[in-house]
Parts: sequence; structure tokens; C-alpha cells
Amino acid sequence: MNEERTTTEKLDMVSRKILLSARGELYMKMRFLDVALSSLCPVLDEGADGMGTDGRFLYYHPQYLGGLYREDRYLVNRIYLHLVLHGIFRHMARRNGRDKRFYDLACDMAAESIVDSIHHRCVMRGSSLLRRETYRRLRREMKVLTAEKIYAVLSRWELSESQITALEAEFRVDDHNYWPEDDDQEKKQEIENQWQHISEQMESDMETFSSEMSSASGDLKEQVKVENRERYDYREFLKKFAVLREEMEVDPDSFDYTFYSYGLSIYGNMPLIEPQEWKEVKKVEEFVIVIDTSMSCSGILVKKFLEETYGILSETNSFFRKINIHIIQCDDQVQTDQKITSEEELRTYMEHLELRGEGGTDFRPAFAYVEELRMQHAFDSLRGLIYFTDGRGIYPEKMPPYATAFVFLEEDYEDVDVPGWAMKLILEKETLEEEIKGEHAWI
Repeated sequence: MNEERTTTEKLDMVSRKILLSARGELYMKMRFLDVALSSLCPVLDEGADGMGTDGRFLYYHPQYLGGLYREDRYLVNRIYLHLVLHGIFRHMARRNGRDKRFYDLACDMAAESIVDSIHHRCVMRGSSLLRRETYRRLRREMKVLTAEKIYAVLSRWELSESQITALEAEFRVDDHNYWPEDDDQEKKQEIENQWQHISEQMESDMETFSSEMSSASGDLKEQVKVENRERYDYREFLKKFAVLREEMEVDPDSFDYTFYSYGLSIYGNMPLIEPQEWKEVKKVEEFVIVIDTSMSCSGILVKKFLEETYGILSETNSFFRKINIHIIQCDDQVQTDQKITSEEELRTYMEHLELRGEGGTDFRPAFAYVEELRMQHAFDSLRGLIYFTDGRGIYPEKMPPYATAFVFLEEDYEDVDVPGWAMKLILEKETLEEEIKGEHAWI
């Protein structure tokens, strides 16, 4: 027993030295990875299928690690960096109901694409034909190879079992069995919080290091930017335009059951107090949706955006029963204006949606038109305007008297500058497509 313990301790000591050496080599070439590299505590696990992480620990099988190091120490550097990238991009916490096999593959492909793009000798190696061809196909579909986008593409490719197996053999690097299950919300949130802070700090550090160091880091800087952007829940975002109103509804918070029960006990069927029939609630009542119908805006995505809005409208806790929504189509001039007063009207509008326009993109006519509506008292308390677009246009110089949000669907969103008085919301195509598959989708 003591001899067995001594052997295990020796293996652990040697393995830790190997990992420390790999961490040191990576740090010397990419110092902005300092905190990330130090965030995974090594743990010997003879049950590990190679190496893996749960976002807090780096689990390794000592024989596997030793064999990898003897074969080529740079392979250890690569897998160490691969594991750290899973944390930086919070892959472990973002499966969210996706097919596990495809999602695991997509995460490995995203991480490996970064490792392969880095021009430092400590991680460089030759790429197979399959790997090069896969990257080429993926980059035809997207500018930045994120796990979510790769997953969506893999789902569309209709791969055979042999093709999936070949991709797994090519890109699989680590053991994902340590990743939390979808229903383990507490652990997922811990991982998200920990690595978001690390990732944001790393992005800041990359901005301060020399351009030479950043360029040698391949696609890492660009992908970190994409992953660190604020991710919005569209439902919560739309509720920013809510107002406080009284609505006919029992208000249990203001009702005293003691007096109610006492009255019934004394007088039979006559309570001393009854529930209030009106309750103050905060819901969305009035807002404007402007749809960019220029050449650059896809009709399919416009429909999907409206479907998501319809899904929110179907939730009675989000909107008043009587609403006042104007859906305006505009390219370089206002084409149509449809007033919506109920969920049914919005559904009918979507079923018969016809986009009009295809000119250039100019945001000013829509704002001028909404101002005319306000002067005509078409709104009682307009709180916000949402402009759905995927192109660049001319913005109005003057800030309107209501909140304004520009919703973009393009990947190079960071190059789109909106005025300081406007909000900018980025919705991923894949995320939007997944959200409308829920119970509110009408297709």
C-alpha cells in the first residue's frame, strides 16, 4: 500500500512539473493569459479520459500526460491552452439544451481553430487536409468561429455518421465529462461569473500589449471580443419600455384575508373587505418597431425577429391587453406604417408580411415620421423605438424624446457606431432561430 502511494505521489509530482513547464512556455509567449493559465488547479484523476476541466480544476491521467510529453512537449502546451480556451469562452456553461455530441464537437473545433491560428512555436504543428478543409468551409459561413455558430452550421450540414466520427477523431482533445449538466444552474453560473471576469481582464490586457504580440495570437483577440459582448434576453430588453398603469386584476398584495375571513364567520356570506379589482402593474403599452427594408436586410430574419416579438406579446405578463404598436417599414424613405392594437393583429400582419423597399439605408425618415405621429397625438406615452437593421445608414443628429435601440444581426457589429443617445442590441442569427422554436412560434 505504501509503495503504491509512493508511486502515485511520484507520478503526481512529475505530472505537475510537466504542467508547470507548459504553463510557463505559454505565459512567456502570451503574457495576457497569465490569470487564465493560473486558474485551473491540477488534479490527478486516473479515471480521466486523457485530460479535462470543469472550469475550476484541470483533471489529468498521469500515464496519458506522461506519454504525451514524451511524444512532443508542444502537444501538452496545445491541450493546456485548449482547456483554458474552453474556460475563456465559457463553453462548459453554455450548452443550454443543444445536442451534446454536436455541441462538444463545436466547442473543440472553436478552441482548436484558435490554437491553430497562433503563430508561436510552442503550440504550432502541421494541419491535416481534413482540418484545413473544415476551417475553409466554416469561414465561408461565418467570420468568427464561435462554438454556437459552428454548432448551427454542423446541424445544417447533414453529416453522415462516418463524417461526424472523422471530425471527432480530428478535433477531440479533452474529456468533457467534467462539464456541468444543463440543469446544474448554480455550477454553470459560478463558471460563467469566474471566467467572464478572467476573459474581460484578458481582453483589456491584449489591448495594452504590443501589436506584434497581438498579431502572433491569431484569431484569439477577435473571438474574445465576440464572446465578451453583453448577451441580452430580448424579452427583458423589451420590458425596458414598460410603463406603470392600473389594470383590472385582483391585487393579492393589498388584500387582508383576516378581515375577509372574520366577516364570513360572523355574517355568513358577507366579508368585511373584498379584494381590490384594480392593480398597478408595469407592462409594455406603446412602442414603435422600424424594419430596415433596404437591400441588405433579409426578409427571413425580419420574420424571425417579428416572431420573437409575437412570442413576447403572447405572454400576458409582458403587455397590456390593449396596446398601441406601430410597425414601420423604411429604407431611405417610409414605405408602410401598420398600427397593431392586439396580439391577433400582429399575428395577421406576420402571416401576410410583405416587405417594401430595397433602396439605401437612411434612418432619419423613420424618426421624422414618428415625430409627426407624436404631434398628431397618435401616442399617449411613447416610451421607445426599436430599429431592426443589419446595415449602416445615416443617423439623425438630434436625440428623440424616447428611448431608442438599434438591433443588429451582423457579425462585425463592433464596427457599427450608433449615436451616444441610442442603445445597441446584437442578436445572433442562430440564437434568434433557436428562440422562436419554442411554444410561441407560429410557423
